[in-house]
Amino acid sequence: MLRYLGKRFLLILPTIFVPLILVFLLLRLSPGDPAGMMLGDQATPEQIAALRAQMGLDQPFFVQFLLWLKNIVTLNLGDSLFFREPVMQIIPRYAGVTILLTIVALTLAVIIGVTMGLISAMNRNKPIDRGVVATAVLGISLPEFWFALLLIFVFSVTLRWFPVAGYNPPSAGMIAFGATIFLPALALGVRQSALMTRMMRSSMLDVLNEPYITTARAQGLPESTVIGRYAMRTAAMPVVTVVGLSAGYMLGGAVAIELIFALPGLGRLLVEAVGRRDYPLVEGGVLTIALVLAFLNLLIDVIYALVDPRIRYQ
Repeated sequence: MLRYLGKRFLLILPTIFVPLILVFLLLRLSPGDPAGMMLGDQATPEQIAALRAQMGLDQPFFVQFLLWLKNIVTLNLGDSLFFREPVMQIIPRYAGVTILLTIVALTLAVIIGVTMGLISAMNRNKPIDRGVVATAVLGISLPEFWFALLLIFVFSVTLRWFPVAGYNPPSAGMIAFGATIFLPALALGVRQSALMTRMMRSSMLDVLNEPYITTARAQGLPESTVIGRYAMRTAAMPVVTVVGLSAGYMLGGAVAIELIFALPGLGRLLVEAVGRRDYPLVEGGVLTIALVLAFLNLLIDVIYALVDPRIRYQ
């Protein structure tokens, strides 16, 4: 296992650096001058040139790339051009909100998806099964932003159960935190919960037809033991894969949800940073997302070995 983890860590490096290099190239090749945007329309060409020299933007492209690569390797991400603060101090404040949103959304998606998929499989071809399948198809078809607006209209504007927008950190109390994170998390997780429902139903139906399940039932084992101890563990394997993919999808999809619910998250920060041509902040945000996704992929591989004893990494 340790040898496998070492190989996986080496494979993580290209996963991290490829998107960073693409972001570096796209930012430098896109129209717009950060120095001119920072100084405004009233700035003179001399002032803009001086600021470009201070930011290193007057250097040849290849020199800029080498300096950027050195800073990335040493985790010296520099200062934000807009906030005038070190990027390493800004990112944690915003990344924490996005990670919490993703964790809550993923938890809701897993609970809803696994539960509904199990209920559907245990009631195959019955009305409840058809209802769950139809709901899952509808859930996959709904865009997150549309569902988010629907949730706001129903639960915030009409029923007034939740605030329309805003964010309370966990330090403000779990009730206050839950009131501001539940609707965004539900909007972000609804499509993934529908996908997990269909995957869990299909996987469970396949497992229930296996000979060892028939043998376990023939031995007189309680149905709860057959399902919980034997069927669920095997059926969970495809769902584990979907959970890993869903976590990465939610990190990317959090941008729209954070904008709709006015959450101070990393996605919203990156959108604003791109508009301001804040190179260090954009690169720091992409690096954070790449690291989180790489860690999630490694975690999913480890969970595979724990869930399925047939898998042994050499």
